Amino acid sequence: MFLTATLARNPRLVEAAAGLHRTGRIPPDTYLIDLDAVGANAAALAAVAAANGVRLWPVFKQVGRNPHVIRTVAEHLPLAAAIDLRGAHAIQEAGAGLGNVGHLVQLPVGALRDVLSRRPEYVTVFGTDQARAVSAAAGHLGITQRLLARVVDDGDRFYPGQEGGVPVSDVEKFAAEVGDMDAVSLEGVTSFPCLLYDESSAAIAPTPNLRTLLTAKSRLAAAGSPVSVLSAPSATAAASIPVLAAHGATHGEPGHALTATTPLHATDLTQPELPAMVYVTEIAHILPDGRPAVFGGGFYPRGRPHEALVFPGAGEPFTLPVEPAPPENIDYYRLLGAPTSGSPLRVGDTAVLAFRTQIFVTRSSVGALQGVSSGKPRLLGLADSHGRPW
Repeated sequence: MFLTATLARNPRLVEAAAGLHRTGRIPPDTYLIDLDAVGANAAALAAVAAANGVRLWPVFKQVGRNPHVIRTVAEHLPLAAAIDLRGAHAIQEAGAGLGNVGHLVQLPVGALRDVLSRRPEYVTVFGTDQARAVSAAAGHLGITQRLLARVVDDGDRFYPGQEGGVPVSDVEKFAAEVGDMDAVSLEGVTSFPCLLYDESSAAIAPTPNLRTLLTAKSRLAAAGSPVSVLSAPSATAAASIPVLAAHGATHGEPGHALTATTPLHATDLTQPELPAMVYVTEIAHILPDGRPAVFGGGFYPRGRPHEALVFPGAGEPFTLPVEPAPPENIDYYRLLGAPTSGSPLRVGDTAVLAFRTQIFVTRSSVGALQGVSSGKPRLLGLADSHGRPW
């Protein structure tokens, strides 16, 4: 999905990836992340956000919560969004601050004191029971915790497994109930996804969820419970930040924009963000019909890889199509199309791919590279898919 863009805009990353695998410094099923490009992307996002009066909370689950990536981004965007409890721990252990926690995955009640002691700027709650639990934990710590309410309405778009929130028709009642709690204050509303890439227009556009946020904010103001934060995450990128500002959003959450792996970046090579991530594997065996099987482990079901650049032992690299695979099966291997030209392939030959992923749900290793932009790549180390040393 992103191989063409990466070869066109960051070929040194592909060269570095192939070299590291060929010399045995990284195993197959490894994602490599170019910290030079990530830093430049974070700086570009921060500049566009500042120009538009929008604050950004970067997300790191898609890059495996890698500590090198977190620290690189934090130089430009110091507060991050933690999608879940493990994410909150990884962000703080890497030295960044917590801007918003509990947005997609609610915090377990038993973990609230621990998370609140880390002093997140905001905690997102899906209802009164969660707000009450946060209040109890905050009261025990002697603090007042600011809340965001996830609001929902008929017609909003949610991915399976991500349902839940305060019905917009009940938002005034919810605000009144929070107002009676001792150690929390309702400061804003949020939802997900609020923006998505539209293939027909080749642009990032609002979803109905964003309209729901505006409705909730208006209703709360009319009820005498005004909120100042309207966080509208999903598809946050340099191209979409002005869209957020135009609709009154105060916050966005860039994730894939940090590595230029949003759908927009696959089709528009003029975007300011540079491709910063590739997947490296190797040929495990070759079927009798000539199709190579590469090691898997990192083939995210929604990644839709189209091509692999294979590096034969002798001769120039060439691309092969990646065959579709059913998402319900374990990706022990992934088949490539049989080559019709080029040098013969052998077991152990390198393959480099670039596609959309969520590393934290894979079993891959992750390598962080410095110096790619200068042609002197240096591997800082390998971590697992949750950011722990590998």
